[in-house]
Amino acid sequence: MPPHPPVSVRSRLSRWGWIALGWLFVALGFIGALLPVMPTTIFLIVAAGCFARGSPRLEAWLLGHPRFGPTLVAWRRDGAIGRRAKGMACSGIAIGYALFLFGARPGVGLAVLVAAVMGGCAAYIVTRPAPSD
Repeated sequence: MPPHPPVSVRSRLSRWGWIALGWLFVALGFIGALLPVMPTTIFLIVAAGCFARGSPRLEAWLLGHPRFGPTLVAWRRDGAIGRRAKGMACSGIAIGYALFLFGARPGVGLAVLVAAVMGGCAAYIVTRPAPSD
């Protein structure tokens, strides 16, 4: 049997890049778990995707995490978001918009544009199915 071809430097760098990016998103997700103004789940979904490309072991660790794993698995399996998470996300969007209005004092055009984008995000969240546990 011929020996395995050497792993190219490029694929090794790509793997480590995905792992580093995954850890960055894990860190942002854990910060989001502690700070009410930052999301958690979206960062962990992206981290799981990065780990899937760089390290199946780290991906399995994240998907098996007792606190965050079930949410990530439900998203992967069904594109599902739990009712409580939907409420928290939409509340966060509303609070963020209120802070934007009072803090930035935007003109009408910008306020409507930001409201439309945030409303679209909220609509997407609300229309996702509930987990089928």
